[in-house]
Amino acid sequence: MALSSGTSSGSSSTIHQNSGTEASGSSSLIHQNSGSEEDLMALMDQRKRKKMISHRKSARRLRMRKQKHLDDLTGQINQLKKENYQIISSLNITSQHYMNIEAENSALRAQADELNSRLQSLNEIASFLNATNGGLHATAAD
Repeated sequence: MALSSGTSSGSSSTIHQNSGTEASGSSSLIHQNSGSEEDLMALMDQRKRKKMISHRKSARRLRMRKQKHLDDLTGQINQLKKENYQIISSLNITSQHYMNIEAENSALRAQADELNSRLQSLNEIASFLNATNGGLHATAAD
């Protein structure tokens, strides 16, 4: 096989190789090709590893965001439970206060009814006495 290569002086030279050298030349070409394939495979493996590492980091960040969100929600639940407890306590106190006032009002209504009944009786007695005294005065004036 004859190969020609250019030199810096612009002249060309011919290199002759025998058939044994040709076999080793094609073998080195195969080795170069397989070397390129190996480089390509190594590059693809490197890209896959980078992608896998990137996915793992992304998944880790997602898990961390989820955990933070879960922690925030748990804190919010605890805060709402605390507020709910305070509201229920306030409601219970208010309800008890209402029941006490309602009982007091009921007692006052009963007293008012009793006093109205006494007043009515006293008014009836006074009316009777006035009627009787008026009759006595009229009889005495005669």
